[in-house]
Amino acid sequence: MRYKQWVKYGFPVLLLLVSLTSYSIDNHAINRRITKPTPPSEKDNLLSTLKQAAISMRDYARKNGMDPEVFFLVDMRIPSGKNRFFVYDLEMDSILMAGLVTHGKGNSLFQLVPKFSNQQGSNCTSIGRYKVGNAYTGKFGLAYKLYGLDSTNNNAYKRAVVLHAHESIPDKEVYPYPIGQSEGCPTVSPKFLEQLSNLMSNRNKPVMMYIFS
Repeated sequence: MRYKQWVKYGFPVLLLLVSLTSYSIDNHAINRRITKPTPPSEKDNLLSTLKQAAISMRDYARKNGMDPEVFFLVDMRIPSGKNRFFVYDLEMDSILMAGLVTHGKGNSLFQLVPKFSNQQGSNCTSIGRYKVGNAYTGKFGLAYKLYGLDSTNNNAYKRAVVLHAHESIPDKEVYPYPIGQSEGCPTVSPKFLEQLSNLMSNRNKPVMMYIFS
């Protein structure tokens, strides 16, 4: 190409290409600076919490002849008016069902924020791992015996702390309002207990429950 032709045609094209390339690079740098990672959602945080809790129980369940896949997990950090009793499937990393559950009232008429104790007569919830035992018909109808597996809840059987239902417990969330309280038993709605019962009847091994805070 002759010099005059280069000046007339080639040089402006080259300048245009350089300008477009610079614009693309600058835009990429700007986008990289302003793009922020999406923070985890409340559901993601919940699933992560439940997964870690289930993983911490799996080996114990296997060694002691209990179900190593499905766990009852109760997060007492969640207000009582929200679902905080979760049936979690570790293999599927999913929540199979969720419902409301009471905490113990302690030695007061009403305890908004749960206090924990393993002492007889405390009327408090006991944190720790439990083996869900056999079903029986008790004062409130269908119920399941609970066997505390940790030093923080090993008096559960002596204290008659059991998994049972009561008609005063709603089927759906009522937050910001609280639900009723128990004398230490994890108490759920009759409908939710029926769902838990159906699930347990289809499992080959006893299910573990973990109440934590």
